[in-house]
Amino acid sequence: MEVHQLATSLTYGDAISDEILEIQRVLREKGFRSEIFTRFCDPRLAGLAHDYREYTKYSSKNNVAIFHFSIGSPVSRLFFRLPDKKIMIYHNITPHEYFIDYHRILARECYKGRLEIKLFIDKVDLVLGDSEFNRKELEAFGYRRTGVLPILINFQKFKTSPDPITKKIYNNGRKTILFVGRLIPNKKYEDIIKVYAFYRRYFEPKSQLILAGDHRGLERYLAALFDLIDRLKLQDIYFTGHLPFPALRACYEVADVFLSMSEHEGFGVPLIEAFIQDVPVIAYKAGAVEETLNGGGILLKEKNYLGIAALIDRIIKDKEFRARIIKGQKQALQKYQPERIGSLLLYYLDQVIKE
Repeated sequence: MEVHQLATSLTYGDAISDEILEIQRVLREKGFRSEIFTRFCDPRLAGLAHDYREYTKYSSKNNVAIFHFSIGSPVSRLFFRLPDKKIMIYHNITPHEYFIDYHRILARECYKGRLEIKLFIDKVDLVLGDSEFNRKELEAFGYRRTGVLPILINFQKFKTSPDPITKKIYNNGRKTILFVGRLIPNKKYEDIIKVYAFYRRYFEPKSQLILAGDHRGLERYLAALFDLIDRLKLQDIYFTGHLPFPALRACYEVADVFLSMSEHEGFGVPLIEAFIQDVPVIAYKAGAVEETLNGGGILLKEKNYLGIAALIDRIIKDKEFRARIIKGQKQALQKYQPERIGSLLLYYLDQVIKE
């Protein structure tokens, strides 16, 4: 029995790509031959993936193929035709409306992706969402056999040393608000900036905002954010672009608060990363955010910018309040322990193999 994975891309530092590698580790530890097949592979991960067109050499009705669906691509069409037993993992597709004003091609691909996923109904043995929010979407599409497999996160990598240069740059005595995520419109970076404007003006002038995420391809959205910053006359806002993991670790270490104002999340890996590194999390209730927090952090039900700024100030100044938040986040992390998620993966795999 061989269990292989297919995906559109394997990208350095990407949450889905990290999960693909973790799933491969779990499968190999259990004795399965397991390879990864993608359309695109980051040069920094060279040697870890095969071209997806090579999968025909491995394909067999005795194999299990796991496909990570996140956007429409030729990989999904290959998967559709395979004789293998099929498991699909759905990582959600951002509604195309968020991209219309900033990236027409991405808007088109997201629109096509939400149409394409409906083609797999009755063509897969099992389909998994990485949150109950995603599973319900699959059910609404018409899938009958569904389940939930939270994203498998490598906790051990957070024990590695942070990048000392990045840490020295940002560990400058300023109170630090952090957000981590690709710079795309559904993340609502503009709302984070507005909260920061209130916090800096009314609570702590000696503060900074770190916005860590890849902005390549979304230059029009970035330009709109720069315009907002100019109009608000703000300083000490840092767009880092994509960061190597040691540098990202350093950003988490210097952060006083992690703030998410995103309006569409299928899971939200940076929320869990902040939990792991004891950074208090404030997150707007959208998509799978409430489910991902699992009772940890602080969940926002409305976007009151001044009120959120005041909440940040209290978290930073009230040590007992901060400690209670961190304690709750540690408890919430039990749901995401790698051993638990790995066992759940193997349970689902066993159900498909036995059919």
